[in-house]
Amino acid sequence: MRVHVERLNRWRLSVVRPCSHACPKHFPGRRVLGLVFALLLGGTSLEPVLADGDKPVRQPNVLLICVDDLRPELGCYGKEYISSPNIDQLASNGRIFSSHYVQAPTCGASRYALLTGQYGPGDNGALFKRAKQLVSDPSSVQASMPAWFRSHGYTTVSVGKVSHHPGGRGGSDWDDGQQLEMPKSWDRHLLPAGPWKHPRGAMHGLANGEIRKNAKDMDVFQSVAGEDEIYPDGLIVAESLRQMDSLAADAEKPFFLAVGIIRPHLPFGAPAKYMQAYEDVELPPISHPKKPEGITTWHGSGEFMKYNRWGRDPNRDAAFATEVRRHYAACVTYADALVGQLLKRLDRLGVRDDTVVVLWGDHGWHLGEHAIWGKHALFEESLRSPLIIQYKGLGAPGETTDSMVESIDVFPTLCQLTGVPTPSGLDGVSLKPCLENISAKGHSAISYGRRGRTIRTQRYRLIVHGKGAVELYDHDQPDAETHNLASEYPNVVARLKKQLDERLP
Repeated sequence: MRVHVERLNRWRLSVVRPCSHACPKHFPGRRVLGLVFALLLGGTSLEPVLADGDKPVRQPNVLLICVDDLRPELGCYGKEYISSPNIDQLASNGRIFSSHYVQAPTCGASRYALLTGQYGPGDNGALFKRAKQLVSDPSSVQASMPAWFRSHGYTTVSVGKVSHHPGGRGGSDWDDGQQLEMPKSWDRHLLPAGPWKHPRGAMHGLANGEIRKNAKDMDVFQSVAGEDEIYPDGLIVAESLRQMDSLAADAEKPFFLAVGIIRPHLPFGAPAKYMQAYEDVELPPISHPKKPEGITTWHGSGEFMKYNRWGRDPNRDAAFATEVRRHYAACVTYADALVGQLLKRLDRLGVRDDTVVVLWGDHGWHLGEHAIWGKHALFEESLRSPLIIQYKGLGAPGETTDSMVESIDVFPTLCQLTGVPTPSGLDGVSLKPCLENISAKGHSAISYGRRGRTIRTQRYRLIVHGKGAVELYDHDQPDAETHNLASEYPNVVARLKKQLDERLP
C-alpha cells in the first residue's frame, strides 16, 4: 500500500485526547467526529468517513478578553464595593483562578508571555524584538498563539490592545503598517482610532478625542457625561461586535477573537454614569500603605506622578487617594459594561455554547499599597491579576480554585479545550486539571522585571535582585510582603533560588 504523501499533507490532523473538552460531554450538540482515513491504492484521494454522513463540524470558538491594568478588583474576587455584574456573571458560569500570576508587571512583556506561552524579555518591546527575530531567523521562533490557531483552521482577529500596541503596529503614532508587532498571527489586527486619530492617541486618550501630548497637561483622572463611545474603549468594543457578527456568520471556520480593553489604564477616564456607584461608597483602608524599608523593587510611581494631579500626592493626601481609587473603580465598571456587551452578543448570535471565553488581566496595579500607585514592582499587587475561563459543560461552575497558575498556561489550555494540537516548546502547562477539579495542584509562578526575578509558591515569595540582594516573604504570616525574612531563613532562600534558577536561568 502506497501513501500519497502530497495529498496527505493537505490535511490538518488534530490530536485526539481522552476526555477532550471539545467532546460532546463538554460541548452539547456537537458529536465526536471519528475521522477515519482510508489509505487507498491507485491515487484515490483521502476522504474522512463521518458517522451518519454528517459534514465536518468546526471546533469551538475562542473569545479572549484582555483588560489592561486590571487587578483582582472585582465583585467575584470578594471586592463587594466594586460593581462588576457582567464579569461576575461570567465567573458564576466559569472557573475563577484566585492565584493567577503574570510573568511581568508591565504590559508588553506580560502580553508576550500570554501570546507565546513562553517566558521572554521583561520590557515592553518584547514582541517587536520577537518580530525582528522572526524575519532574521524564522526557524528559531515558536509560533504565537494566534498564529498557531490560524494554522489549524481558525480565523484570528484582534481588536484593541491585545499585544502591547493597540492595532499591533509600530512607528511614531503606532500606525506604520511596515512595522508589525505580531507578523503572520492575525487575519485582522485592528484599532479603530476615531477622533483620537491613531492608536497612540487612543492608548492614552481621554474623552471626546483628547490625546496625550505632555502628560503633565493631562488630568490623571476625569469623569465626563456621555455614552461609552466618548472614550476609546467604546469604539474598540463596537468594532469587536461587528467582527463577531461576521465571524459567527462563517459556518465553516471557527474563530479566535481577541478583544483588548484599555481601561483601567492611566489616565483614569470613564463616562460619568460609571462613577455613580462610587459617589458615596466607603472604600476599605489601604493595606500596608508605607514605603518598604531596605532593598526592594519599590519605585516612585513615575507613570502616575507625571500626570496633572493638581499639586496633590495620594501618599500624603488621604482624600485624594480615595478619589484616585474611586476613579479606578469607575474604570473597572466601565470595562465590565463593555465585557457585558461582548457576552450578550455571543448569546444573541447563538454561539455562546460553542465558545471558550477567557477573561485575563495583563497584570495588577498598586492602589497605595507599599506607597506605590502603579505597576512595575515585583510585589503581589503588581503580579496577581484576574483569570476566568468559561465554557459549556464546565463542572462546578462558579467555584474558585486556589491552584497557583501563570499567564503562560493559557496557550496550552486553549489548545486542549478546543482540540487543537499543543505545540512543543511551550513553557506553560494546560490548566484542564484545575478546570475539572478545583483542588488540583497548581505550580509555583515565575515573574521578572527590570531589577530582578521572583518565584511565588503557595507560602513564600522570593525576589532575587540583579545585584544579588534577596527578599523573602511568608504569606502564612499576617505581615506578608512587609517583613523581609531572607536573613532568618537562608535554607528557604537557597531552595527557592534553586527552583528559580532551574525555571528561569
